[in-house]
Formats: sequence, C-alpha cells, structure tokens
Amino acid sequence: MNTAPQLITVEGIEGAGKSTAIDTIAGWLIRQGHRVVTTREPGGTALGEELRSMLLTHRAEGMAPDTEVLLMFAARAEHVARVIQPALAAGQWVVCDRFVDASIAYQGGGRGLGADRVEALAQWALADFMPTLTLWLDVPVEEGLRRAAGRSTPDRFESEKTRFFEAVRSSYAQLAKEQGDRIARIDAGVPLEEVTQAITTTLEARIARR
Repeated sequence: MNTAPQLITVEGIEGAGKSTAIDTIAGWLIRQGHRVVTTREPGGTALGEELRSMLLTHRAEGMAPDTEVLLMFAARAEHVARVIQPALAAGQWVVCDRFVDASIAYQGGGRGLGADRVEALAQWALADFMPTLTLWLDVPVEEGLRRAAGRSTPDRFESEKTRFFEAVRSSYAQLAKEQGDRIARIDAGVPLEEVTQAITTTLEARIARR
C-alpha cells in the first residue's frame, strides 16, 4: 500500500474505549508497513501535558468555558507544530486520541459555546489542517460513564453530569452526519471483538481506497 502519511483521530466520550482503538489502528497500520506515532490531546508535548493537568484538575473556583477552549487550542497548536506535522513530514502516520472534533463536542456542545465559535477558533489556530479520517466510538452515555468509573478517580471532565455528556454525544452525532466523508461512526457499545472488527473493516475501506 503506497499511501501518503495521514493523521487519524479517535473520538468519543469517556469510557468509549479510545485507548484500545488506538492500539488496534496502530497495529493495523504497522502491518501495512507504515511507521506510526501515537499521541493524545490535550497533551502530546511537554507544554501540552502541563496544560492537560490544568484542564483536568478539579478547581474550587472552576474554569470559564472560554478559558477552557482557549487552553485546549493552545495545547493543540503546540502539538500540531511540534509533533504531528513533523511526524507526517518524516513519513510517519499519526494516530491521535482526540482532536478538533473533541473541542466542538465538549466545549461547543457540552459547555454551550456553539460549534461555530469553536470552528472559527480552529480555523484561526490551525488553518485547514484536519485529520484524513476520524473514528467516532459511539457508546451510550450511561454505559460509557459506568466503564470510566471503574478506572480511577474521576477528573474534572469525568465528574460532569449525564446531561453534559448527552450534549457532547449529540454534537459528535451532528458532526458525523455533516462530515460522513471524514468521520466514521463505530458502535462501541457492542463486545470488544466486534468493535475491533468494525475498526479494521473501516480502515480497510477508508484507507485502502485513497
């Protein structure tokens, strides 16, 4: 397969299984003969990880939604400039846990800022740089939160109410409807073997045809 390096992102609410999906995607790409970099947002760089800590840590005074989205894009701009674009330029594929769609869903939908504002910020910060393929792991909110609750002490986002995650999930659904050429919905509420098979099938169809 002689395909130019691409950015593939994985999206979904807490408990959707993104880490396992990223391992599946990376393994598939490696078997095709590609070099692969896996990374995450917010994070991926030293500065990004500092900002991640700020964003995920509980704060007595809270955090304004505008502050939250600006910090997200500060980490993202650094990530793209220092990790993602250099990796692509070096011939490496990049698989990233969350990207712009997460901000549209979490800050645009969950925080109520609106998709248009977040998309305008993305255009300003990243121009037209977007993933080639995004896998949205769709899981019912109650199931996702049940899974996440068994992992560790909930962070600032994981502690949000069900209605917040319902708004996030609805935003992802709207994005998938509008951008089906880029975003593939994966039913993440089924057994793991079925999720893995769906991811592999999607990769075979979406990557091989480009």
